[in-house]
Amino acid sequence: MSFPSRIRSSSNRIMTEPVTLKPGWYVLSVLSLLMGFASISTDLYLPAMPLMAKSLGAGHGMIELTVSGYLIGFSLGQLVWGPISDRYGRRPSVAAGLIMFVIGSAGCALADSAHHLIAWRIIQALGACAGVALSRAMVRDLYEGNRGAQMLSTLITVMAVAPLIGPTVGGQILSLSGWRAIFWVLVGVGLVTLVALLTIPETLPVNRRNKEPLHVAMKSYIEIVKSQRVLGYIGTGAFLYAGMYAYVAGTPSAYISYYHVPAEKYGLLFGLGIVGIMSANILNSRLVLRYGYDRVLFWGCFVCAFSSLFVAFAAGTGWGGLWGLVVPLFVFASTTGLIVANSITGAMALFPERAGTVSALTGALQYGSGIIGSGLVGVFADKTPWPMGWIIAVCGIGCLLSTLLLLPASSDEDRQMRTI
Repeated sequence: MSFPSRIRSSSNRIMTEPVTLKPGWYVLSVLSLLMGFASISTDLYLPAMPLMAKSLGAGHGMIELTVSGYLIGFSLGQLVWGPISDRYGRRPSVAAGLIMFVIGSAGCALADSAHHLIAWRIIQALGACAGVALSRAMVRDLYEGNRGAQMLSTLITVMAVAPLIGPTVGGQILSLSGWRAIFWVLVGVGLVTLVALLTIPETLPVNRRNKEPLHVAMKSYIEIVKSQRVLGYIGTGAFLYAGMYAYVAGTPSAYISYYHVPAEKYGLLFGLGIVGIMSANILNSRLVLRYGYDRVLFWGCFVCAFSSLFVAFAAGTGWGGLWGLVVPLFVFASTTGLIVANSITGAMALFPERAGTVSALTGALQYGSGIIGSGLVGVFADKTPWPMGWIIAVCGIGCLLSTLLLLPASSDEDRQMRTI
């Protein structure tokens, strides 16, 4: 197929050596931990949600809103932390976020109503998103081009362990000490991570920081989205996340209610997707150095679209039964490993002096689209897998169509790219 060769990859023109320092395993471990805060903050308390609802006297659906509230805070908060980190540095910005995360987690542990719990979850998310968004920018500070995509894939692979073990660990804490102890554990995780952060070097030197006032820097989002290629990179990730959250929201009903999979075995089927994501990230870390992140990104989007159509077919017709749905969903979820790291790396490469802002914008739109994807599954729910199937198919096709924006850009953007 000739299409990938037409994507003029900036990754072929950018150095692949670290630009500031050569981080060791300890620094990379801290960055990986920061990336995992989105999963750690939610997966740990999932087993406790029924007991939390009973304990707080919450009405139907109220405890579930703690997830929605978290995603809203997580999406919007990134838009603030990005420009702050570009101006004041990554480490102090992440430290401020971790302090907010600790305060929010403590508030959750002490909450006496569902409404208070939702409010504290939003504060918790506003802090957690700083670590997730800015750790990606820190990788961009340390590595450029294909090497950056490789390292991001490696760290995402390590971070993906959190969703696998989170519910199990949370269940053990719940059985030993109750649901409030889960949030006190998160307080401890936040404090330990804060101490670890203070032992690693700043990745954004003073001479590379954006000196614009924050209100001016915030306006840079408008400039960034004017770039056709940035929209292409962001679009691939946003459509993928919308489909993935449709997958997260729709599979419990599809597997347990429709195909009568025992609830205790649902985690095994869900874990298959996580294993696929981890495996694809490992594969991506090898492919990007050979083919470039743009080309691997296109391959991932193509497989994403193709598998999403199979998901819709299986969901709508029941062809193949349970495994007819599980297999294409596994392939669809696995493409995350070929899309996320490469799309983020490509977007940040276009505006290296505003890597934090671009990373924040990318993350905000990804998680924002996740809210839409999961919400649509709820709106169109009909007790069958079909709503999940067609929503995933639309997202998969949108992911592939977004790569059209990565075709040779206008002459003005060509000149901009040559100056980077």
